[in-house]
Amino acid sequence: MSNTFGEKIKVTIYGESHGKSIGCIIEGLPAGISLDFDFIKKEMDRRAPGKNQFSTQRKEKDSFIIESGYFNHRTTGTPLCVRIENNDTKSKDYEILKNLMRPSHGDYPGNIKYRGFNDYRGGGSFSGRITAPLVFVGAVSKLILKNYGIYIGAHILSIKDIEDKKFNPLGESEVFLENLLKKDFPVIDDSKISSMQDEILKAREEKNSVGGVVECIVNNLPVGLGLPFFDSVESRISHGIFSIPSIKAIEFGEGFNISKLYGNCANDEFYYDENKKVKTKTNNNGGILGGLTNGMPIIFRVAVKPTPSISLPQNTIDILTKENEVLEIHGRHDPCIVPRVLPVIEGVTAWIILDMILSN
Repeated sequence: MSNTFGEKIKVTIYGESHGKSIGCIIEGLPAGISLDFDFIKKEMDRRAPGKNQFSTQRKEKDSFIIESGYFNHRTTGTPLCVRIENNDTKSKDYEILKNLMRPSHGDYPGNIKYRGFNDYRGGGSFSGRITAPLVFVGAVSKLILKNYGIYIGAHILSIKDIEDKKFNPLGESEVFLENLLKKDFPVIDDSKISSMQDEILKAREEKNSVGGVVECIVNNLPVGLGLPFFDSVESRISHGIFSIPSIKAIEFGEGFNISKLYGNCANDEFYYDENKKVKTKTNNNGGILGGLTNGMPIIFRVAVKPTPSISLPQNTIDILTKENEVLEIHGRHDPCIVPRVLPVIEGVTAWIILDMILSN
């Protein structure tokens, strides 16, 4: 099934942007786990729309209802079903999109694949709205990963061509990542906030949009997690990350830049630290060798494209009349989805890592 992924922690997502609700079913959670709902709510709030002028003005609380799999404050071990209601929908804004295909959206291939029966309102099943359940899954996964001492963080590395500092490739402290988590606009160098936000507001004023890059780090992983080739750590993480709408590229460690180095500069040399723990002097491979974790932090960067729904006139087609047309999109859209996609990237990463640990 296209909407189901995972080996031990198998997740099925459902819903449409303007349907009655969205949600997920999580199979494989161990029984007896107490969930911190305050933490989960904070994670959901990080992604929720309508909070500020940098996101869509659609206001959804993203309050979640657990339908099954949780009893007497503990997971039962049976499938955990979570529902999130849609409340602030304005479907009339999308009537024009029944026949006019939005450039760079899933409208046209979706219309062909589903023979015209797809829900086009707000993007339907292709909408970023469906990432809300993934944040719930990620929040639960983060809570479980704490028992293994594993923690995950991310920051906005760039908005358009304005760049933040990169993570220390050898790792960041848990306190450092916790402080990053508390920021409304999570960057390492706070002096970059105003220029990044100005770029987003400029795009909004010009009825346009901008993209950016998110950098993610996973600390304290055991050695040997993953499998060679088809189920390598890169393969599994990439599969999950590319399931998030608007993601166009991913690179681990030095990524594309490693192709510019000589072997003696690209190789990560091993050494024993003062506690006789194996480490590497550099982390150009992003914590992964032969498809397996090597004990160093996993570091990767993700490219997020500009929001395709913009209000500027764009050339497109009318699939009913078979004519070329000009489209001006109205409605409520993010001028930049990078800040809101960041907790989704963290959440999906946490889920994939937990799934690999329990499958190892």
